[in-house]
Amino acid sequence: MTWPTPLVEPPPRPTAVAVKRLRLLLVEDDPSDAFLVTELLDEASAAIDVAVANSIAQARTMVADADCVLLDLGLPDAHGLAALEKLLEVCDLPVCVLTGLEDEHLAVAAVGRGAQDYLLKSQVSGLVLARAVRYAVERKRADADAMRLQEAELRHAESARLERGLLPQPLATGASLDIVPFYRAGRDGVLGGDFYDAVQASPGRVHLIVGDVAGHRVDEAALGVELRVAWRALVLAGVPDEKIFGTLEQVLESERRKPEIFATAAMVTIDLEARSATVRLAGHPAPVLITGGTAATVGRSGRPVLGVVSGSPDIHTVIDLTADDWQLLIYTDGLIEGYSGAERLGVKGLCRMLTSPGLPEPAQLPAHLARRAEQLNGGALADDIAMLLVSARVKG
Repeated sequence: MTWPTPLVEPPPRPTAVAVKRLRLLLVEDDPSDAFLVTELLDEASAAIDVAVANSIAQARTMVADADCVLLDLGLPDAHGLAALEKLLEVCDLPVCVLTGLEDEHLAVAAVGRGAQDYLLKSQVSGLVLARAVRYAVERKRADADAMRLQEAELRHAESARLERGLLPQPLATGASLDIVPFYRAGRDGVLGGDFYDAVQASPGRVHLIVGDVAGHRVDEAALGVELRVAWRALVLAGVPDEKIFGTLEQVLESERRKPEIFATAAMVTIDLEARSATVRLAGHPAPVLITGGTAATVGRSGRPVLGVVSGSPDIHTVIDLTADDWQLLIYTDGLIEGYSGAERLGVKGLCRMLTSPGLPEPAQLPAHLARRAEQLNGGALADDIAMLLVSARVKG
């Protein structure tokens, strides 16, 4: 039996790629040399438009419209490497140096100072000239892309270091509590000044903090790291709770880059034996206590934000944690500043979310709240979100 020959479609014809026309600025004071360069490019049918400047001063007014510069090193107002340096002061374009054979060593030095390439007048042709111009443009673009990639990698590494400082592992693994930390960057994806921490300083006491440095720059994130580390050190050193905010304020005032930068914080100390918690707020949203199917804020704001009024008195609230199903949510204002319809979500909207049916288990609850707030907002939230969800560990 003879099998039929399979039908094979012919390969598609290659599609011609349109070559983008380049704009070349020729800086040359000799009219005959300028004419020769233009003629060589025309004869090679190069997709390059040429504009001519006869001095560095004139070139400075024309670089904004160019893709590449072809520079003669002997000009009326600049000679040698000085001509290149003056040109690079006002533009970031790829520059090819055009020079005579006797100045080849100078042209090589120009490449070391920032030129992309050099061409000898006695050896140049239209094809060589066109190729050099296009290669210079592509190399400059590749260098810029590599620089942006390197900067992105450095920013990522810096953000990773800051994240480790802002968002540590809680030191409360031996407590009869479940602590779920959560963090999400704001709309721009840049790590901000929100931070959290949890420390068990003694067998019967667990200390928690969630804070927010005003601003969304790396400096604010670094300041948040300093405040978080200082807080942990104070707690582990046994400094009384009522003195911690005052000491953190001193750290803030000495380390901030501008006097108007401030921070808010919510600090909670849980007494495991007494089954109670003490809440202290410094201009921060009050935590929400969830128990028996209800959700309500706890704690009262009396102390202003840190860094504005020094020496504020200690104000605290003691809350009862004797219920078996209690959960305490400490969060930054990024969670509640989005919109729900025409109004801000606010604390009331958060409490509604926390009492709605079908809530996930505690381990997934913070992420669920962040997603729900974004859904109600109609998109990503502008500010960072940091949360600690604390609950009594269920006995198996």
